[in-house]
Amino acid sequence: MEYFINCNTSPLSPYAGTLSQQQVEHLYRRLGFSASVQTINAGTGQTAGALVDNLINQAIGQAPIPAPAWANWNNSNYPADEDLRRQVRRQQQDEWELAYANSLLNNDLRDRLSFFWSNHFVTELDIYDCNAFLYEYVNCLQRNAIGNFRTFVSEIGLTSAMLYYLDGVYNNGNNPNENYARELYELFSLGDGNGYTEEDIIETAKALTGYVERGELGCEAVLFNPERHDAGPKTIFGQTGNWGYDDVINILFTQRPNEIAEFICRKLYEFFVHPDSRDAAGNAQTIISGMAATFVGANFEIAPVLSQLFKSEHFFDQDAIGVIIKSPYDLYFNFIKETGFTYTDTTVASMVNYGGLLSQRLFDPVDVAGWQRDRSWINTNFMIGRWLTLETILEEFYQANDEEFRAFAVAAVGPANSNTSNPELVTQAIVDKITPKGLLTSQDFQNALSAFKVEDVPEIYYSPDYTTGGTSQWMLSISPQVPNQVYLLLVHLSRQPEFQLK
Repeated sequence: MEYFINCNTSPLSPYAGTLSQQQVEHLYRRLGFSASVQTINAGTGQTAGALVDNLINQAIGQAPIPAPAWANWNNSNYPADEDLRRQVRRQQQDEWELAYANSLLNNDLRDRLSFFWSNHFVTELDIYDCNAFLYEYVNCLQRNAIGNFRTFVSEIGLTSAMLYYLDGVYNNGNNPNENYARELYELFSLGDGNGYTEEDIIETAKALTGYVERGELGCEAVLFNPERHDAGPKTIFGQTGNWGYDDVINILFTQRPNEIAEFICRKLYEFFVHPDSRDAAGNAQTIISGMAATFVGANFEIAPVLSQLFKSEHFFDQDAIGVIIKSPYDLYFNFIKETGFTYTDTTVASMVNYGGLLSQRLFDPVDVAGWQRDRSWINTNFMIGRWLTLETILEEFYQANDEEFRAFAVAAVGPANSNTSNPELVTQAIVDKITPKGLLTSQDFQNALSAFKVEDVPEIYYSPDYTTGGTSQWMLSISPQVPNQVYLLLVHLSRQPEFQLK
C-alpha cells in the first residue's frame, strides 16, 4: 500500500523566475548530495535554466574514477593462501568503496545518476565476487549515467558482473537460461508484464546465448563463443530471424520505444521529484508523458529529459520540496555538504559502514529489484540507527574542531549577522539550512530554540539591557559557548521528522 500524496499540479513548462535559496537547496539535494552554504548562496538568484545547464554540462564532462591497479586482475594475481587472498580482496573492495563514495560526494549529478542506475541495473558483489568485475560495472555506470540509454542497456548486459549475476554465463544454445531475458524486460526496460510475453522471454533467451567463456583462471572477463550460441530462428516482438545480442537491443528499442520511455521516465520522476507518480490529485502522469515524448524524440539520450524536468515549474513547485525520505547516504552526505565540516577518508569510510548497517550496503542492493527507498528507510530500528550514527558523526566533528560549528552558524546567518546576539535568528538560519521547509509548528521551533539556548547560558545574556553599554553578553562570533550550542541544536534537529526529508 502506498501512503504518499502527490498534489503537484504544476506543468512541465520552464520555470521562468529566478530561484530562491530554498529552491536552490532543493535542486542540489535532488541532483546531488546537497551543497555548502557558499554554493547555495552563489546559486540563489540565478535562473533555473542557467543553473541546471551548468550542472548537466558538468555531469556530461566528468571522467570515470581512474582504473585501480587491480582493474584487470584474475585469480592468478592473488596470493595462493586462502586467508591472504580474502584479505587482499577485502582491501581492494574497501579502497573502491571509498573511491566511489568520494565520487558521490564530489560529482553532484553524474554520480547521483550512477548511484540511481546501480539500483536499476542491479548486481550484487556477493554473488559474482570479483573485484575486476566490480570495477568494470561501476565504470559502465559512470560512463553511461547521462549518456544514451539504448547504449547503456547494451553495454551493461555484457559486463561480466551482470553476466554472472543474472546467469548469462550459463546461457548455452542447447540449454537457454531465461533469467537475464526476463529481467531485461521486467526490470530494465519495459516494466512488469508491459509489452512482452513469456514466449518473447523464451525466444530472447535463445538470442542472448553464447556469452559463456569464463576462462580457466577464474575472475576473467566473459567472452562470446559462437559455438555455444543458438543459431536457429527466433521470433521476438513479432520479428523473426537468426537474432543475436545486438539484434535483441535493436528490436527492443525499435518495437517498444514508447513503453521503454514511459517506464524509465516514471522511475526518473519518482526518484527525482516525488515517490508517488500515480496520485490522481496531481499532474504526474502528464509530466511523465511529456518526458517520455522528449526521450523518444531525443533517440533515448538521457540529458534532454533531465534538462526538461529539472528546469520545469513542476520540479520547483512547493509540493515537490521535502517529499522524499533521505536514504542513509543522503542522511550522511547531505549533512557533510551542508555544514562544510572538514572530513577525512576515515569519516567517509565510517559513513559507508553506517549505510550498510541501515540496509544500504554499497554495491550490494537487497535483491534484483534493488532498494525500494522512501518508507523502506524508516522503521523503528532504522530510525534509532539514523539518530545514533549521526550523533556519533556529530560528536567526532565536534571533538576534532568545535570552532567549525561556530563557522557553520556564521555562514548560515550570513556576514551581515555574524555579530548577532539574537539566538532566534541563529536557530532559524540553521533550521532553514538543514531542513527542506523548516519545522512544522511554532512549538517545534521553540523546542529547537530551547535546545540552542542551553541552561548554562543565562537568558539575560541575550538581552541588550544586560550591560550599561546596551550590548549583549552573548554574541555569535565570539562567545565561547556558541560551538557547543550549535552542536546541541544539530543533535536535536537530526532527530526531527523534517530532517529525514529532502
